[in-house]
Amino acid sequence: MVKIENNLSRGNVLTKLVLFALPFLASNIVQSFYNVADMLIVGNFSGTGSMSGVNIGGQLTFILTNVIIGLCMGATVLIGQYVGAGNKAALKRVTATIITLLLAAGALITALMLILKGPILRLIRTPAESFAESDRYLAVTAAGLIFIFGYNALAAILRGMGDSKHPFYFVLIACITNIVLDLIFVAVFHWAATGAALATVISQALSMFLCIGYMVRSNFQFDFKLSSYRIFGDQLKLIFKIGLPTCLQNGVTSISFLFLTAIVNIVGGVTASAAVGAVGKFNSFAFMPTLAISASISAMAAQNIGARRLDRAVQSCRIGTIFSVCVTYLFFALVQIFPAPILRLFGDDPEMILDGVVYLRAFSFDFLIIPFIFCINGFLIGGGHTMFTLISGMLSAVLLRAPVCYILGVSAGWGLFGVGLGAPVASAGAMLVITGYLLSGRWKHNAAGIYTAAASVPAGGSHAAHSDTAAETSAPSASMPEKD
Repeated sequence: MVKIENNLSRGNVLTKLVLFALPFLASNIVQSFYNVADMLIVGNFSGTGSMSGVNIGGQLTFILTNVIIGLCMGATVLIGQYVGAGNKAALKRVTATIITLLLAAGALITALMLILKGPILRLIRTPAESFAESDRYLAVTAAGLIFIFGYNALAAILRGMGDSKHPFYFVLIACITNIVLDLIFVAVFHWAATGAALATVISQALSMFLCIGYMVRSNFQFDFKLSSYRIFGDQLKLIFKIGLPTCLQNGVTSISFLFLTAIVNIVGGVTASAAVGAVGKFNSFAFMPTLAISASISAMAAQNIGARRLDRAVQSCRIGTIFSVCVTYLFFALVQIFPAPILRLFGDDPEMILDGVVYLRAFSFDFLIIPFIFCINGFLIGGGHTMFTLISGMLSAVLLRAPVCYILGVSAGWGLFGVGLGAPVASAGAMLVITGYLLSGRWKHNAAGIYTAAASVPAGGSHAAHSDTAAETSAPSASMPEKD
């Protein structure tokens, strides 16, 4: 079995959170460069049409990836709570289940995307100038979804066990590979969006095989032999119970941004699409520290809740939120003062930069709210409260973001500025709902129903049969004294 490098249920909370978060933060920053590389290189060597194609095709791939990451979160939470509870038998079963499940899902979704990519691109009003590039980008990335899904499954397992270092090493190698291949395929061979997509798929495949190699060398409990691929019903039920709401939330949120892309295509065409794509890439970089902290809070909360240490879980959320606010507010100041220089990194088209400045300045007000939402949601997910995060996410994405973007951007005639304001308005609504949930006190219950080894559940038994009621009655009080 891979050694648990960071037992998050013991020791100083601040130290543990920082030590776990730093590799995760570095990994997400590298992943951000990984995603931005395609847009930067295509924008500088292939023009606005190809840049728009990468943006639109990448949005669809991003939706699928986000859905799978949401499902992986169910495994991460379960693994973290099993580690905290000392339940090694269940840990072995859940890892086999999530790996098998996501490889099968990757094969199925690849086939569906190759069939449906054309109708989907027409549905979102892809500009004629970038339709062919979007189609080619999507075809290549769809063919490599099994590698994207596989890596995310393996990284989720390692992070749930407290290992945030090795996923960083693997994504760093993949990022460097992606940039080199981008330069070769796009700048030298002039394959435009197709080259960018091919570089992404090859890099993702490399990261997945590096992860497998590390696990095999470390005598990991899953040996990757054909006979080991199987799905355990009790663990599948728990994965879906915890992961499906997050999966749906990520999917709906991503689709809402796809609607945003369609609205942008209506109000501005190919130049606006390229500008929004550039802003989106920058935003993905700006949100990386908060995303890393949020995921670290989830992992730390899961292990501590599994070990009946709710006080430590709460403390990790408070510390992480303070850190995230400091970092994200600095990004807000940066984009308000220097929007044009930021956008020039992605290309020198004057119209693209002008559109991007308008959109970025409006969207960036979301930076003031996002750190609170991400960190609190990370804490709630660690406790298994994914049904609530689904509801608040649906409210933000479906009932607020998409309608507000359309009303302000199209109906009111505010254009890209109105579309940009949709994000902070949606986040403000979600924050009100989250605040109400915290005040209700229901967040104190362990919704996953995982117990410590000292509880009455046998170490090798199935936890699927335990009800939420049993979990709630066994949950510790927030005032439990801390002991390190």
